[in-house]
Amino acid sequence: MNSAVIQLLVLAGIAIFLILRLRNVLGTRDGFEKPPAAAPTRNKNPNGFEVIEGGADRDITDHVPEDSTHARALSAMKAAEPDFSVSEFLNGARGAYEMILMAFEKGDMDDIRGFLSEDVFGAFSSVVEARKKDGLSIEATFVGVRELALTKATFDQASSVGEVTVKFVGELTSEVRDKAGEIVEGNATDIKRQRDVWTFARKMGANDPNWQLVATGE
Repeated sequence: MNSAVIQLLVLAGIAIFLILRLRNVLGTRDGFEKPPAAAPTRNKNPNGFEVIEGGADRDITDHVPEDSTHARALSAMKAAEPDFSVSEFLNGARGAYEMILMAFEKGDMDDIRGFLSEDVFGAFSSVVEARKKDGLSIEATFVGVRELALTKATFDQASSVGEVTVKFVGELTSEVRDKAGEIVEGNATDIKRQRDVWTFARKMGANDPNWQLVATGE
């Protein structure tokens, strides 16, 4: 056997050795392999609203538990009005809280008439009238909303009316003055916190985008 043949045999042996080592290190694609995860798909659930399989609607679950009745109500609202956004609603509720609260404090009820239900408007107006009768006036300054949380949501399938309850903790300063202009309560420098629980309602899918304040509590 000449030297050329020997060299070829040595090189062939080295190649076979390297191939076997690579198979041991890298493995092979024979046998079971877990298939790659499928991309999320969109389906309609029995209630008619769109669901992304493999992921919850963060616009809802950022504010209420995923499997709660409140989450289902908010999902039904989105089914009735696809453009409805819970986060955008809460941003609007923050602004509505300041507007309504300050109008009430100052007695400017006409400015907020369209944002209140008949019952709430009547209750607020009676307080404002009682203050006027006693010769009292309020000077108030809104500082801001310290806390805001969605606490409840319901949806009536028959009427398409959605209701959302929001807890506010607002900060403001206020002075109550009598007929003579003397301060009888509060002052302009002390910031007080006020806790309110308000329920807003609206017919989902209606042309009017405004929500109305339909109930108040603590």
